[in-house]
Order: sequence, then structure tokens, then C-alpha cells
Amino acid sequence: MIIVITISTFFCIALGVMCIYWLVSREASVVNARLSEMDPSIGILDNDSLGSLVERVAAPISQFIPPSATEANKLQKQLMQAGYRSPDAPTIFHAIQIVSFVAFPSAVVLMCFFLQRPLSSSFIWSFLAAAVGFYLPRYVLRRKMKNRQQRITWGLADALDLIVVTVEAGLGLNAALVRVGEELKEVHPVIYEEFEIVNLEIRVGRSREESLRNLAERTGVDDLRSFVALMIQADKFGSSIGRAVRIFADSLRTKRRQRAEQASQKAALKLVFPLTIFLFPTIIIVILGPALLNLIDAFSN
Repeated sequence: MIIVITISTFFCIALGVMCIYWLVSREASVVNARLSEMDPSIGILDNDSLGSLVERVAAPISQFIPPSATEANKLQKQLMQAGYRSPDAPTIFHAIQIVSFVAFPSAVVLMCFFLQRPLSSSFIWSFLAAAVGFYLPRYVLRRKMKNRQQRITWGLADALDLIVVTVEAGLGLNAALVRVGEELKEVHPVIYEEFEIVNLEIRVGRSREESLRNLAERTGVDDLRSFVALMIQADKFGSSIGRAVRIFADSLRTKRRQRAEQASQKAALKLVFPLTIFLFPTIIIVILGPALLNLIDAFSN
């Protein structure tokens, strides 16, 4: 109960400080003021009400320990591969990392204070909590990256099959990407988003090669990089895109089957440790238990 009270108090104080900062430092919205003058019944709702609040709070926090240019570029790429494309995403992530780095050891110190434990004994736990608070956001980010890349890998084979059908039906590559994205919108929404971004980049004036390279950089999937390289080469040399995509789809399907076989082979090895720890001792107890009881009775008589 004391732990719950401590954590709740900390979050309430942090939320209050964020709200006070936002109320003090926010700028007046000209559009919002004009809308209020035209119609007083219109509520005060900025388009970026929640996003602006997060950005206003995250910006000054991230300035305490600003990252280097190399680290910022790497973080921007990782966030993009995890699905966060906002230009303010690195600032928000860095602010979350700093807050968790400070909040976790602070919660440990508060727990020791409420439990009336000596603060000297909490030094090691505070250090561990600070390490957890620093590396936990990066761990979560890496997990989200891997999950998103795995979803793209799973849906890429289906997307390539549809691309082959649409290209051989007479559509160009751009129209084929749009059509395939619309067909996979419900089943593979991640691929739909990426193909939609490629289409938008081409429509605003970027070349197809640059848009496809950006697709490979945004996702970080090796199979998609190979597909992009194949499309760029086929476009440069004027070869048949449908034939190239068909050959690549066959190889990708074979690779997916090999990955499934590899995962099935690993499953037997992964089952050894749970069986050894949980199942085998139980079987031994069930089999040898009655014999041990009989031996104990025999020796006791």
C-alpha cells in the first residue's frame, strides 16, 4: 500500500509540474483567438493540443543532456524504423529517458523514506533503478523496431505476389504499389503505410529511385532492401519488372520456408530447458516416490 501511495504521489507531482509549465509557457494561438471572436461557442481546441503539450514539456527536459549529432541521427533512424516519423520524436524520447533516469531512483529513495530504512542501504538499489530507467526506453524502442520489422517481413511475400499480378495485368510500378497497399490495408497495415508514403513522395516530385531508397531506410528490413535494389536495377536497365519481381518473390518464399524450418528446429532445443526444470523432476517424484516410501518403511521396521 505504501508503494502504491509513493508512486501515485510522484506521478501526481510530475503531472502537476508539467501542467503548470504548459500553462505558463504556452503561446497564444492566433487561429484559436480568431475562431473564438467569430463564434464564442467554439471551444479552445488546438489541432495539436495533446501533441503540443508533450512537445512543450519534452523540449526543455531534453536540453539538460543534449545528445550528439551522431547519436541524434541514429536515434532518428531507429524511431523511424519503429514507426515514429515525427520530427519531434527524438526530443520526446530523450526527455522520456531523462525523466525515467531521474524518476526510478527517486521512487526508490521515497520508498526507503516511507519505510524508514537507512538511506545508505538504498544506494545500490538507486543505482540499479537509475540504470533500469536509462536503458528501459531503449529496450522498448528496440523491441518495437523488431516487431515492426517482423510484421513487414511477414507481409512482404504477399505484397510481392500481388505486385506480380498487378504489374502483369498492365499497371505501372507506382500504380501497382498503390493498389497493393490498398489491398493489404486491413491485413498488413504497416506495408500499406510504407507504400502510401512512397506514393506521396513520388507525387510531390521525388524520383522513384530516391523514394524506394527512403523506403528501405525507413524500414531497415534486409529483404525489402534487396527488393528496392532489384527495382532500381530493373528500372535503370529497362528489364521486365514483372519478371524480376516474380523471381524475387519465389526466392523470398523459399527463404520464408527456410526460416520456418529453422524456427521449428530451434523449438526442440528451446523445449529442453523447461522440460528439464519443470517436467522431469515431477516425473521422477511420481515414479520414485512410492519406492522411496516403501524403502523408508522397510528400514524403519
